[in-house]
Order: sequence, then structure tokens, then C-alpha cells
Amino acid sequence: MLSITSIRLSGSTMKLIALFSMLIDHSAYYLMEHGTLLYEAMRYFGRIAFPVFAFLIAEGFRHTRNRMKYFLQLLSFALISEVPWYLLNGADGTHNVMFTLTLGVLALAAFETMKKDGILCGVVILSITCFAFWSGVDYEWRGILMVVIFYFFGEAYHHSFPTGEKVQLLCTFPLMMHYGIVGAGLACLVIARYDGT
Repeated sequence: MLSITSIRLSGSTMKLIALFSMLIDHSAYYLMEHGTLLYEAMRYFGRIAFPVFAFLIAEGFRHTRNRMKYFLQLLSFALISEVPWYLLNGADGTHNVMFTLTLGVLALAAFETMKKDGILCGVVILSITCFAFWSGVDYEWRGILMVVIFYFFGEAYHHSFPTGEKVQLLCTFPLMMHYGIVGAGLACLVIARYDGT
């Protein structure tokens, strides 16, 4: 008998789940009447997307052969995505989620470059999170910290420590909860099923 604990998800499958979740979320936000039961249900489901994307960005940074290329690809996509973001939201001082993920990668690069100097490393990452808050990127400072935590504790996960995955989710869950406890729980279920591929 198939149980949820026996289901494992590849990175590609998780990406599709996150994309579908994001589509549902945006459809609700831009097309549905706000405040209805269906609207709320769609938004709850949509909260799966960002934590899964943050997790996959951390994994992608860990495994990519060219981190500069990885960063530039994300930055390019962020700049392109600003056009539809502006058309939908206007000049409201906010920026699309791809900038959040790009800044997350910048924070990971800082961590890898400066991790021998813990204080300097912490100051630089804190500066990036403050910039995320100031610039109005989607998910602000919480998004940056989520990427960093997934990467930092992912090292334990990839070295076969059984607590690594649990610590990742335990530390990021409070950040996810800010956007809804139901979506946070669903995102944790998806991330916990990652098979490492």
C-alpha cells in the first residue's frame, strides 16, 4: 500500500509542483474575488511555491559547476520578469520574486567566500537581507534567510546526517508561517519528500 512517506520527489518534479502552485496563487490574486472561500483556498495552496523554490535554489547553487553563470541567469530572468510584474502591479515600489532568489544566491556566494570569517560573513548576509527589505523584493528578508538556511543545513542533509532535513524545516518553518500556516505545512511536506536528484 502506497503511503505519503514512501513517495519521493525529484528536483524537477518539485519545480513543477512549485510552478503549478504559483500559477494557482497568481490566478487567485489577480482574477478571483478576494475574501471568498475559493480565493483563500487557492492562496493557501499557492504558499507552497516560494519555500520550494528557495530550497531548489539552494540545491542548485550547491550542485552547479558555474556559480557565476547561475547567478547571471537568475538575474537576467529577474530583469525580464520585471516587465509583467510592472504591468500587473504598477510602480508600487515592489519587485518580483526572481530578484529575491537572485539575492539569495548572492548571499550564498558571500557565505562560501567568507565563511572562515564568521563575523564578516554574517555582516554581509545581514546587509543583503536589509537590502532585500529596503528594495521591496517579494518575500523581503525572510526569503533571503530561507535560501541561506536551506543551504547551510543542507550540508548536514547531504552528509547523511538524519537530522539535517529536519533542522532545515524546523528553522525555516517560522519564516514560512508568516505567509500562512497551511501553506507552510504543505511546503514542508513537499520538501521532505526530496530524493536528492
